[in-house]
Amino acid sequence: MSRYARWARREHGESTRIAVLLLVAPVFLVLLPFIVAGVGPRVDRRLGLRPVRLRRARLALGGLLTVVGFSLGFWSIVAQLDRGRGTPLPVMPTQELLTGGPFRYCRNPMTLGTILAYLGIAVAAGTVAGAGFVAGLAGLLVVYLKRLEEGELAERFGEAYLAYRRDVPFIIPRLGGRR
Repeated sequence: MSRYARWARREHGESTRIAVLLLVAPVFLVLLPFIVAGVGPRVDRRLGLRPVRLRRARLALGGLLTVVGFSLGFWSIVAQLDRGRGTPLPVMPTQELLTGGPFRYCRNPMTLGTILAYLGIAVAAGTVAGAGFVAGLAGLLVVYLKRLEEGELAERFGEAYLAYRRDVPFIIPRLGGRR
């Protein structure tokens, strides 16, 4: 039995799940956006990269991506807390296989939301280095999901997960939901 499956055997109460998420939230809501929008432009200047022009267009597009991304991420977290009785954190995984809500459209809506939100921040800030950071983060997330999480979900949920994996796209949604 994998470490993740052992962690999943223990269900944590709702208040514990929320408290843990509140403890890690500053990383995702403050630190990573600061790296993209605060450090990214500094790296651009050091590398001699000019800020992307079209300020109004990039603010509008970046704002839209950020709002859509964070909304999708929060929707996913609420589903994991409520219906899944878990969290996005591997040490407190969901107790139920989630196939509804945002998980109806793709298997990893929180990852999609994360990528869109941080990419939106990079676009709004006009930073090439920030966008590069987001691309690197996206790559690491995809490797984690493919190499670790998918196997763990198959181990925990068996054929139900394998059927879901066959029917629902990995990250890029089919707008009509499941086939």
